[in-house]
Amino acid sequence: MSELFMLMEQVPALLYGFVTILGVLIGSFLNVVIYRLPVMMEREWKSECAEYFPEANLKIESGTFNLVVPRSRCPQCDHLIGSSENIPLLSWLLQKGRCKHCACKISKRYPSIELLTGLLSLVVAYVFPFGWPLLFALLFTWALISLTFIDFDTMLLPDQITLPLLWFGLLININGTFTGLTDAVLGAAFGYFSLWSIYWVFKLLTGKEGMGYGDFKLLAALGAWFGWQALPLIILISSFAGAIIGIAVILASKDKKSRPMPFGPYLAIAGWVYLVYGAQLTQLYYSLVL
Repeated sequence: MSELFMLMEQVPALLYGFVTILGVLIGSFLNVVIYRLPVMMEREWKSECAEYFPEANLKIESGTFNLVVPRSRCPQCDHLIGSSENIPLLSWLLQKGRCKHCACKISKRYPSIELLTGLLSLVVAYVFPFGWPLLFALLFTWALISLTFIDFDTMLLPDQITLPLLWFGLLININGTFTGLTDAVLGAAFGYFSLWSIYWVFKLLTGKEGMGYGDFKLLAALGAWFGWQALPLIILISSFAGAIIGIAVILASKDKKSRPMPFGPYLAIAGWVYLVYGAQLTQLYYSLVL
């Protein structure tokens, strides 16, 4: 194994290929996380509610349901998906996007997330040299992909991902991997309280909730990874991304009614952009501001 690592360090093309394939495989797992984690959370909430409010007679689903069990099945015919049908990207292409048993269509989203994860992992491998920072950057990327799609689907940013991301950011910066530890601690605090303050000002003025606590925790995590100095630029990028994508969604939608949109995906996009291009963007930002 050590010889393989040394070879990848010496031959960048080998490293890029390995990381891309690994990213595609991880993307397959992220599809599971994106779908199952919210369901697991809902089941846990129902179980707690049933325990505290037995008079509600809530229906509690039986059986084990986690990231591993039960095995994946076709939602149309309940066909158990075998290993040969579960090869990331390849199985979907060979089966022409259909279930092997009943021929119902399989969503393009699954291979899209696998491909996206592979491509973003490749970019990270190109930017970061072989070593611990590369591994940390990959874990950061994979976590943000999960949060992005979960938030799009459910308007939730699970603590099961945001909080470990925050604490891990502080831990890896003990030795100054991406920023100094003091800056990381301040980044986590300022990241949380900046959005927390905006939330309460907006709520007091309008009586409505403009964002959720998951957004506070995600920005705190980004501050823990990159320091308080990165927060203004991350907020600026996320706001810009939200405006562009939001306008595009409205224009493309047949229903022009105003609907709530999650802010977490745009924070995640801004965090990943800062991970890859942070130094260049910071220099450009301060050259324009100062």
